[in-house]
Amino acid sequence: MIWLLALAALVFMTVVMVCAWGYGLARRNGGWTDVFWTFGTGAALAGVALFPLQAGAGPQARQWLVAGLAALWALRLGGYLAPRVAAHPEDRRYAQFRTDWGKDYARNMLFVTLPQAPASALLALSVIVAARTAGAALAFRDVLGVAVLLIAISGEGLADAQMKLFKADPGNRGKVADVGLWGWSRHPNYFFEWLGWLAYPVIGFDPARAITWLSFTAPVVMYLLLTRVSGVPPLEAAQLKSKGDAYRAYQARVSAFFPLPPKSA
Repeated sequence: MIWLLALAALVFMTVVMVCAWGYGLARRNGGWTDVFWTFGTGAALAGVALFPLQAGAGPQARQWLVAGLAALWALRLGGYLAPRVAAHPEDRRYAQFRTDWGKDYARNMLFVTLPQAPASALLALSVIVAARTAGAALAFRDVLGVAVLLIAISGEGLADAQMKLFKADPGNRGKVADVGLWGWSRHPNYFFEWLGWLAYPVIGFDPARAITWLSFTAPVVMYLLLTRVSGVPPLEAAQLKSKGDAYRAYQARVSAFFPLPPKSA
C-alpha cells in the first residue's frame, strides 16, 4: 500500500506540474512552478496521509495529525510564495533560463518542471510511513513531531522577516545580509525548510520495523535538492555575480547551510 500511495502521488503531481508549466508559459513567469508544486504537494501529502488503513475505516487521529502537518507546511510556504510571484518580476533563476534558452525555453522548462513530480512522490513516502505508524492513540513522538515542524516554520518565518527588514533599509542596498540568522547560515530559510521534514521520521521511525526507514526519505531528498540542485547552488552563483568579493568574504565567514558560529574575519 505504501508504494501504491506513492504512485498515486506521482500521477497526481505529474498532472499538477504539467498545469504549472502551461500556466507559467501563459503568464511568462516561471515562478508559478514553485507555487503549483507547493500547494500540489501539500494536497498530495494530505491525501495519502488520510487514505484508510483498512477498507471501510475512517482516518485515525495520527493520520489527521500528519495530514495537518503537510497542509500547514504547504499553506505557510505557498502563502509566502504566491504573493511574491504575483507581485514581483520573474525570479532571477527562471529569468536566466529564459535568456539562456531563447526559443527552446518552453521545451526546456517542461524538463525542469516535470522532475518535481517524482520528488513529491519521494516526500510522500515519509508522510505515508508516519501516518500509518502502529498504534491508534497519539503518543509523545507525535507531539515531538509537531514541535519539530512548528520550530522549523517559526525559524523560516524569522529568517524571511530578517531578510525583508534588511532589504527595506536603503542603506543596505548592494550589501550582503549577514544579520540575525543570516550571520550563522548563508541560507537559514533553506535549513529550516529541511528541518521541518524531520517531523515525519520523528513520528514514524521504528528501528524494529525495516519499512520505517523510508520515513527518512523526505529529509534526505530535501537536503540534496536544497544543497545540491535547486536551492543553494543557483542562488550562490547569482549572489557571486551581483556582489562579487563581498559575497566571497561572506562565504568564507558563514556556514553554507547548518547554523554555526561565524568564523572570524
